[in-house]
Amino acid sequence: MTKIFIIGLPRTGTTSISVALLEQGFKVAHTAFTKQAFELADAISDSPCFSDYQQLDLLFPESKFVYLKRDLCKWLPSIKRLLYKMGPHLMPKTGHFNPVLKRSFEQIFDLNNELLLSDAHLSHCYLKHEQQVESYFQGRDDLLSIDISHVGSLTALLKFLDHECDSAQQFPHLNKGTQVANWKEYKHANKINSLSAGRDHRKFFDYHY
Repeated sequence: MTKIFIIGLPRTGTTSISVALLEQGFKVAHTAFTKQAFELADAISDSPCFSDYQQLDLLFPESKFVYLKRDLCKWLPSIKRLLYKMGPHLMPKTGHFNPVLKRSFEQIFDLNNELLLSDAHLSHCYLKHEQQVESYFQGRDDLLSIDISHVGSLTALLKFLDHECDSAQQFPHLNKGTQVANWKEYKHANKINSLSAGRDHRKFFDYHY
């Protein structure tokens, strides 16, 4: 079963691209923490896709991957605000966030690093992730890299997905500034619940054990 995986890091436009894909008729999960959520969705963004894209590539052959780029000078203050707000809830033993989300953030950001919120550490995390993505997909044609702030990026995405498009359309700009929960507030019939239950209840894939 082919899927669309959005593998850009948080604060690169994962909510905006998720909403854009909803409006194009795709079933979308912004974060997915159960096998069933992955099965139900056409497109999945954010956690754990940005950390688990290699495993998902094996689980869902012939899928397409979209890497979201963002200027570091804009990404850094945004990701700092997010990590500062989410930090206490991401801790392994005391945080109340979903274990899959906590693992995903830990894998990318090394949450116990004493320099977690420094420009140097976060820049390293961003560039390391970018380099790993580029290396993994080198020579393949199933990865698209875009900056959603650029004119024409939505058209490029829809062409990549072989989906009919209007060249005048642009990405919506959501989760501006300190906002982090626009996805929850956005109402659409094509939204897939991150915790969708199926025949395996709310079990996640076991590839990370």
